[in-house]
Amino acid sequence: MTHSVELLAKDLNGHGGVFCPSAKADMTLWNSHPKVYLDVAKTGQAKCPYCGTEFHLKAGEHVGGHH
Repeated sequence: MTHSVELLAKDLNGHGGVFCPSAKADMTLWNSHPKVYLDVAKTGQAKCPYCGTEFHLKAGEHVGGHH
């Protein structure tokens, strides 16, 4: 089952990304995998190569300097 996580610009770190596993995806320790950085600001979305969770910016959200 693929999870999809909608993010606000304020949810991203200073580099425009998030880490997975993420509390935003309601992940627990039993289904965790190595921590991986995902650049969401570049295209507005990113998919975790380990678990397939898809992170995307909410419609209308913009990251400073990235449009």
